[in-house]
Amino acid sequence: MSRKNRVPLGDRVARAAEEALAARHFVSAIDVLVGIGWLDPGAVERWQRGQVDCLEEVVQVNPPRISEAMQLFQSWVTAKGLIASPTAYVARTPQRQALRFSRSGNAEIEVSYRTNWVSPELSETKRERLAEKASRGPELVVIQPLNKEWTCHRCGGTGDLLMMEAPGPACLHCVGLDDLEFLPAGDALLTRRAKANSTRYAVVVRFSRTRRRYERQGLLVEPRALPNAR
Repeated sequence: MSRKNRVPLGDRVARAAEEALAARHFVSAIDVLVGIGWLDPGAVERWQRGQVDCLEEVVQVNPPRISEAMQLFQSWVTAKGLIASPTAYVARTPQRQALRFSRSGNAEIEVSYRTNWVSPELSETKRERLAEKASRGPELVVIQPLNKEWTCHRCGGTGDLLMMEAPGPACLHCVGLDDLEFLPAGDALLTRRAKANSTRYAVVVRFSRTRRRYERQGLLVEPRALPNAR
């Protein structure tokens, strides 16, 4: 695309923000960076799993351009009169550690990234529900490996299930999930009830070579959740 025909960054930011707001009634800095094509969703998932030190490391432009986009986003937010909703972004790990966004770790920049912006058209009750849901953090994901010959980077052991960490795969014992029980997919009602009755749970997935994607196999839930669910 020639420079003459290139869409201005402000228009790209506004379009990405509008689409996210229309879809979910709130918008975040991550939505904008993904929407304008600077941040790959797969990189976001690696960051959520703690495999990336900070989000800005995987944004595909230099820091000045990121700053420019975020300033344009803030101008758009102000013009729309959106309501700030501070959100706890935590890792997709059992430890649920706080995720870091910026290379600098500057508190003001971190707060700007962690703030979701909510439509003023929503009632206060709905805004509170959105904030509570956003702060729960992403679901834990456990993998059924296709290759049975893998080694836990912590203890050197292995198993039928693993969780990916920054240094490599880890067994369920080392990540503290070995006490959970597997509930196969297939009964949607039982799955919902077990999930609701388990204070800890993890989604189990397996990679499909034919579909080229991870597919849900079931849940790991606390043993006490199953009798209650049934």
